[in-house]
Amino acid sequence: MSKQDLREPSVPYTRLPPNSNHQNVIVLPVYYYRPYDNFRSLRRCIALTAVLLLFSAAVFFLYPSDPSLELSRLQLNHVGVQTSPKLTLDLSFSLTIRVRNRDFFSLDYDKLVVSVGYRGRELGVVSSAGGRVRARGSSYVNATLDLDGLEVIHDVIYLLSDWAKGVIPFDTNTKVDGDLGLFLFNIPLKAKVACEVYVNTNEQKIVRRDCYANAKLRNMADSAPIYHLDQ
Repeated sequence: MSKQDLREPSVPYTRLPPNSNHQNVIVLPVYYYRPYDNFRSLRRCIALTAVLLLFSAAVFFLYPSDPSLELSRLQLNHVGVQTSPKLTLDLSFSLTIRVRNRDFFSLDYDKLVVSVGYRGRELGVVSSAGGRVRARGSSYVNATLDLDGLEVIHDVIYLLSDWAKGVIPFDTNTKVDGDLGLFLFNIPLKAKVACEVYVNTNEQKIVRRDCYANAKLRNMADSAPIYHLDQ
C-alpha cells in the first residue's frame, strides 16, 4: 500500500447557515457588595445636614432685629383746663421707658423721643439723651413731660366736652433710633410704641392705657393692644 493510500480521505466542509435567532450577549463585570460604601454615603448626608442646621441657627441668632419698647411706668402729676382768659391746658406726665435689645450685639441709640397728643394732634415733645444697651439686655429711661399754659386752638369743643365728662383721652408716642454694632458694620434699627391714655380729671389719675407696638395712632383701631392697664 502506498503512502498516498494511507492518507485520510478528504471530507468536504460546508459553511453552516446563519442562525436567524442569534442574540448579542453583553458580559458585565462581577460586582462585589461593599458595606462600607453605604456607610460612607450616610456619613456624608449626616455631615451635610449638620452644616445646614448650624448655618440656619447662626442666621437665626445673629440676624439683627429691631429693639422693643415698653412703657413700663406712666404717672400723671397733674392735669387742668383753664377757660379764662383763653382756653389753656396744664398737663404733666412722669414716665419710664424700657428699651430691650434682643440681639447678641450691643445697641447704641442717639436719643429717645416721647410725644403727647390729643385726638391725633401733638401737644408736646420730650427727649432724653442717648445710651447703650448691652447684648440681650434692657435699659430703663426716665422722662418728665410738662405742659403748662398750653393754648388749645384745635378741638376746643371736644376738650371742653371731655373735661365736663371727667375723662380726657391722650395719645403718647415713643420712638428710638439706634445702630447695632455687628462686627465692622453699623446696622440702623428703630422701634416705637403708641399708647392711648385715659385720664380722670376729677381723681387726677390714669384710669386706662392701651399700648400698641410699631403702630400709628390713626391705625390703632385696627390693631390689638400688646398690653393695657386699668386703674
